[in-house]
Formats: sequence, structure tokens, C-alpha cells
Amino acid sequence: MNPKEMTGLQIMQAAAAGHLPIAPIAKTIPMQVKLAEEGRVVFEATADKSHTNPLGGVHGGFAATVMDSVTGCSAHTMLGAGEGYGTIELSVKMCKPVPFNKTLIAEGKVINKTRRLIISEGYLRDENGSLYAYATATNMILS
Repeated sequence: MNPKEMTGLQIMQAAAAGHLPIAPIAKTIPMQVKLAEEGRVVFEATADKSHTNPLGGVHGGFAATVMDSVTGCSAHTMLGAGEGYGTIELSVKMCKPVPFNKTLIAEGKVINKTRRLIISEGYLRDENGSLYAYATATNMILS
């Protein structure tokens, strides 16, 4: 299995199935791909004490990193073999504090794709649908 010969969707589906090694960032910010389909991904993410900010809560960078990951990976599902992407804009709205040691569901969806740009949105929720963070992102397609 050579990722350079796979489409973005194939890569994300292989990651979800456990056929590819996890990205190093997924060790720093514990997250796992659960679902990948064209234009959409679903991750699970769990903050722990290593993500504590100076005030004792979960650092906002946890949610921001998860949102960057799901918006970028949803964009990746739209790309052909050999194409890459890079985030050129990310806007994250924190809706409420992320809890420690609670598995949250992160979803990224593509909302527009042009020849050079992909715009996507992301949501970080709990199992009851309560919203913790919302994001929009623009990714540039790199050939």
C-alpha cells in the first residue's frame, strides 16, 4: 500500500481501517479516524491532563488542532493520487470548554471545491450532540 499512489479518499479510508500508521499529531492530540467518505470525515478525540492550559482547563489549541485536522482531512478526501493540500485559513469558534477524559466526536465536511481551493467546516460535539467548537477552513490544493 503506497500512499503516493492512493487518492485522498483511499488514504483516509485506509487510516480509518487501521491499515496506515497514525500521524504523529494524533499521538500528541489523541484522535482517531472513524469514518471517511467523499467530502466528509469523522474522528474521535479525547483531551487528557497533558493538554492543560495555565488556568487548569483544556488548552484551546486542543480543539483548534482537532478542527484543523477534520477540515483538512475532509478536503483530502476530494483529492486525486499525488495531490496534497495545505491550510491557508482556519477560523475556530470555541462554544464551551472541552472536558478532560471524555471522547468527543469531530466531523469535517467540504462545503465548496474549486480548481485550487477547498472550503470546509468542522464540528466538535459530544455523544449527545452538544457543540464544543465550530470551524471553517480554506485549504489550497497542492499538485
